[in-house]
Amino acid sequence: MNTNHSYAVIMAGGGGTRLWPLSRKATPKQALPILGEKTLFQSTVERLQGYFPTERILVVTVAEQAELLKTQVSDLPEENFLIEPAPRGTASVVGFAATVLHQRDPEAVMGIFPADHFIRNLDLFNHLVETATNVATDDYLVTLGITPTFPATGYGYIQRGEKLPNTYEYPVYDVKRFKEKPGKKEAYEMSVRGGYSWNSGIFIWKTKTILNEIDRQMPELKSALDEIAASLSSPQLASVISKVWLPLKNETIDYGIMEDARKVAILPASGLDWSDVGSWDSLFDVVLPDDAEGNITIKGDHISQNTRETLVYGNGRLVVTIGVEDLVIVDSSDVLLIAQRGQAQDVREVVGKLKAENRDTYL
Repeated sequence: MNTNHSYAVIMAGGGGTRLWPLSRKATPKQALPILGEKTLFQSTVERLQGYFPTERILVVTVAEQAELLKTQVSDLPEENFLIEPAPRGTASVVGFAATVLHQRDPEAVMGIFPADHFIRNLDLFNHLVETATNVATDDYLVTLGITPTFPATGYGYIQRGEKLPNTYEYPVYDVKRFKEKPGKKEAYEMSVRGGYSWNSGIFIWKTKTILNEIDRQMPELKSALDEIAASLSSPQLASVISKVWLPLKNETIDYGIMEDARKVAILPASGLDWSDVGSWDSLFDVVLPDDAEGNITIKGDHISQNTRETLVYGNGRLVVTIGVEDLVIVDSSDVLLIAQRGQAQDVREVVGKLKAENRDTYL
């Protein structure tokens, strides 16, 4: 297959509030070395360089994060950093990148990759990307589906339909239903019924196909993108983007497009060993336990006694736990977070409270 028209787009503008207090405005989670020496963003770029040429890897982020990310990956071209004036949701991010790429290459097939994913099976990842790119050339909106391991309410669910008759090099199915972030009861039913996958947040499609879908479902966004497209070679581009961007409705690609999209295909990605590093709880799925009791120490010094299933992210000083279980303990320079495992995602509510109280020192 000719891959000369394949591009990767990294979405790297999120705030990562569920990984507070480590993730802050000045140091968002994708720019942090949470799982090792490399940051999540650096690991994502390195993963994509196994399939995409470096010059065809683009990054969409906000202005306050752009310079930091540029210093972390020096070989990405300056023009491949697309700056959104303010966060307006992933639908706008996808549309912006598709608009830029479509003008560069009208035959472009773009992959959408969040900057905060962990993937262990890189060989399967590359095979899935290659197959998905092939499927996308047949005008499908393609997503990778993850086998549910528990009734998560924070992921979208995708119901598989019939297997596509085409002779692709991997099983590919039509999408019967796309349900974004269901309630607990529905999530449980879908996770045990079979035939459902979690939405990985990884998408591959032609720029032409997704722009047509945006035009059909989100005409206001398409109108703004058309103005940007008409000004891409103009010295007034930055002012045009600011003018049309700020009034946009904040919407995700999942709600805005995928739930009602036409001609959607899914590749079940069982065995990918994937995790969305979206919360402290998610690290239990990524990091191997240090001991037989299931405890995890990511950084720092931890002595455990009669302690089970507890995660410690230290900051240099010794952390001692005695007679506890199912905890998440994060010791940053100025905040100590102690949360029950399973409730650590609620830290974003704490961040909201800090914003409401104007306690910007901790944001």
